[in-house]
Amino acid sequence: MKLHNNRVLVGMSGGVDSSVAAALLVEQGYDVIGITIKTYRYEDVGGNVGNDSTCCSLDGINDARRIAQQLGIPHYVVDFSEVFKKNVIDYFVRDYLDGNTPNPCVQCNKTIKWGEMDRKADSLGAQWIATGHYANIRRDEITGRYILSRDEHNPKDQTYALWAVSQDSLARTMFPLSGFSKNRSREEASRLGLGIASKPESYEICFIPDNDYNRFLRDMVPDLEEKVADGAIMLDGKQIGTHHGYPFYTVGQRRGLGIAHSEPLYVLNVLPDQNIVEVGTDEKLLHQGLIADNVNLIKYGDITEKREFTVKIRYKDEGAPASCYIDKDQKLHIEFYEPRKAITPGQSVVMYEGNDVVGGGIITQWTDIPSFTSFGL
Repeated sequence: MKLHNNRVLVGMSGGVDSSVAAALLVEQGYDVIGITIKTYRYEDVGGNVGNDSTCCSLDGINDARRIAQQLGIPHYVVDFSEVFKKNVIDYFVRDYLDGNTPNPCVQCNKTIKWGEMDRKADSLGAQWIATGHYANIRRDEITGRYILSRDEHNPKDQTYALWAVSQDSLARTMFPLSGFSKNRSREEASRLGLGIASKPESYEICFIPDNDYNRFLRDMVPDLEEKVADGAIMLDGKQIGTHHGYPFYTVGQRRGLGIAHSEPLYVLNVLPDQNIVEVGTDEKLLHQGLIADNVNLIKYGDITEKREFTVKIRYKDEGAPASCYIDKDQKLHIEFYEPRKAITPGQSVVMYEGNDVVGGGIITQWTDIPSFTSFGL
């Protein structure tokens, strides 16, 4: 189908951000189509599926439909539950069984919100895709690359979870809330009379609406506890207790260990093949660097030479300077100038140059032996 340059497909969750994004585009004269994605079968995930603070709840779908009708735009509810289960839910479960701590929002953004939505936009003749993310995008006139950037003063910055979006997807993306704060979005929702200005934000993972990861893993993996319970909790090579199942522990965790010790203990490592959870004191969580795979670059086409960037290892991380390069096997190597705490396999590592997102990857391991010399720092 021919793509219409004025037509925009807007992902609408029924929340404040995506609703305001759609309304602003209508005001700007675009031919807007709303789409709400059903990402899971409610009976499959358990928890409080009617929770209206989750992005894919029944209440969210109904709010999105109502707002689209109010705006006078077409609205579609599309069932992506099968592809979502394959690409996001199964990945989430598999990564925990592999002893990692996954970030399903990154995977969802890459494969569903961009990916499946790209294909839906094509089928509807829409040149553009828009979401309610708080991020900025521009085209570099010299390199021709589309660059994602953050507003460093906006606590709602969401670029950390967008590092895996491809150049082709970014090239057709609009962020109508670029430069907005959450308060401004709520003010716009009030001005536009959308009826959702005070709607609470979504903090839970959409397919775990009760935020109980352990319950979810038990539901998804039959007899999980029987298979993994009563493994060893090890401190300095000695067993000091037993755990309830290694998938229920993550690097840096302190609570719920059930161990009395003279000093606070934290999870240092999860070893699924041995059904072991290693613990230790706070200082043993510090590591000098990391290696990541599944790398996606945004600002540059390659980083084969060592470069200095600011690197975040989790969403709420402020970032720290590090030396970075990608090897011939497309592995990202990062060495921090100061050790970082609780570098966690499965989580995303994202590189920034100023406010620009350079790219990112999935952490596979931490490192303690410097693999190269930092820039004299």
